[in-house]
Amino acid sequence: MTQHNEFDLAVVGTGGAAMSAAIHARLEGASVVAIESGTLGGTCVNVGCVPSKTLLAAAHTRHAALTNPFPGAATSAGAVDLGALVQQKDELVGMLRQTKYADIAAAYGFDILPGTATFTDPSTLLVDGRPVRAKSYLIATGAEPTIPTIPGLEQIDYLTSTTAMELTELPASLVVIGGGFVGLEQAQLFARLGVEVTIIGRLAPHAEPELSSELRKAFLTDGITVIGDRAATITPHDDLVRVLTRTGKVATGERVLVATGRTPRTDGLGLATAGIATDTRGFIIVDEQQRTTNPAVFAAGDVTDVPQYVYVAARTGKIAAHNALGHSEQVDYTGLPSVLFTSPQLASAGITEAEALAAGYRCACRYLRLSDVPRAIANHNTRGGIKIVADADTGKVLGVHALADTAGEMMLAATYAIKAGFTVTQLADTWAPYLTMAEGIRLTANLFRNELPTSCCA
Repeated sequence: MTQHNEFDLAVVGTGGAAMSAAIHARLEGASVVAIESGTLGGTCVNVGCVPSKTLLAAAHTRHAALTNPFPGAATSAGAVDLGALVQQKDELVGMLRQTKYADIAAAYGFDILPGTATFTDPSTLLVDGRPVRAKSYLIATGAEPTIPTIPGLEQIDYLTSTTAMELTELPASLVVIGGGFVGLEQAQLFARLGVEVTIIGRLAPHAEPELSSELRKAFLTDGITVIGDRAATITPHDDLVRVLTRTGKVATGERVLVATGRTPRTDGLGLATAGIATDTRGFIIVDEQQRTTNPAVFAAGDVTDVPQYVYVAARTGKIAAHNALGHSEQVDYTGLPSVLFTSPQLASAGITEAEALAAGYRCACRYLRLSDVPRAIANHNTRGGIKIVADADTGKVLGVHALADTAGEMMLAATYAIKAGFTVTQLADTWAPYLTMAEGIRLTANLFRNELPTSCCA
């Protein structure tokens, strides 16, 4: 460790934004220390992307066996050993925490200092009471599940997305409060492992309405009950929990999982003392260069009000580190992709029709059902569709949105097209391999000039 604890950059946190910042600062030759008060690795590897997606993969595998559309190749699925799945998940998390975090820090030559960081004035950071001095500081402490103020919630042993993935036995029934990405993934995860699930909330409210409507149908087909309302009160009811919605609908379950968003993790940092402003929801306010209202302090990732994806955290961490070392860079969000890892997946790149209209575009859109995509037909799974949003005046592609079992894989091509400034004509005339789901993007683009049905590869 650098003598006298004097660093070019001190990073608070060890998640995606923090590690990216530390790596890129070291690549510039800067001295770096990372400070961690909890478990190394932050949200993604410990309680977010990695554990949820590996458990979802298990759930989707079981469901695929139960719903096999090929009678000539019979499959079956037995009872679920949740304890074994969670142990397998924990082993994966532990391996990645070592290889992608601890080993990476050692490879790049920066220390991880355990302890709780607190600013005592605008230029003094203490870690467990000891000063850590740096030319610049970066806050990348992430976010944690929001606990809503629903009367009666405090009286029950509710689950969050974190604690739900620590269960070793499946509840017989589950009520999920929240229809956003986390709530939907957790709902389908448990439903496909055999739990009776009810969701309270609007499903994917910010997605294209054609796709969120199709996703709702898919959930209903999976046996998930969907109540498009808000929870009003929660009360114990015999051995169950009873949730009453604002319009008087009732859902009961053995357990309740709360998934109503995330809140920044800033307790104990002393932001006000350091002159670091936050917005009304507590997220740290940063400018386009990731600088806070304290000129010596930067912030990146989920602790700021940015899309909560690990790749956004990593990019903002990189930009923050560069700017802390004297550069002047900004994050370009053009063509930003997102994926909801349900089955079918809900994925997007760029902006929605509503966002395009709000931005002043004269909009043109086309929608193609998966029943017109050869790959989906061959798979005997035509649930979903593809929508392209374009500028009606220039034909420029503004957004690509899909509901399909490999929709997330399609979005890299969509992001490239949007970043490159493709028009729908260019997209329709670009090579696409036959019998891939991504070919559906080209087929949808072709609808802008010809809405008649076409032959398989025309």
